[in-house]
Amino acid sequence: MNALLKLLKSNARLTTSELAVMLDRDEKTVAEQIRELETKGVIKGYTAVINNELTEDEVVTAFIELKVTPQAQSGFDNIAKTVSSYEEVEACWLMSGSYDLGITISGTNLRDISQFVAQRLAPIDGVLSTATHFVLKRYKDNSIIITEEEIDERGFVSP
Repeated sequence: MNALLKLLKSNARLTTSELAVMLDRDEKTVAEQIRELETKGVIKGYTAVINNELTEDEVVTAFIELKVTPQAQSGFDNIAKTVSSYEEVEACWLMSGSYDLGITISGTNLRDISQFVAQRLAPIDGVLSTATHFVLKRYKDNSIIITEEEIDERGFVSP
């Protein structure tokens, strides 16, 4: 099933028929395997990777590090669950290093993100500090190249 997961991760729009050919299996078996992976929670969902620079929407993305105090019995899990419950939070990870949790969020401007940090994240019981890093340009996301290299057609002129 690892080959199936790898193919779905690279392109979730592949049909079961296309997957069956690529995996040298019959279509019914592939469809059953996908259904089983979804039922077991191995496949949590399908998503599109969007190049926001080509849309009319203004999108600002930030990576935020949180230093937190682990709680008795649950460690980091309850704080991570609270943070993950916010609609703005796109991803949340337990991290090694100076900070404990890492999250990504998106908003329409810097103020949206700063207000989210100040009014929603920082007041959470157990959050000791935050560090916010704004994404200036995305080159690759979810294993997909976002920004194609622009070709300079001016040519090189030597003196």
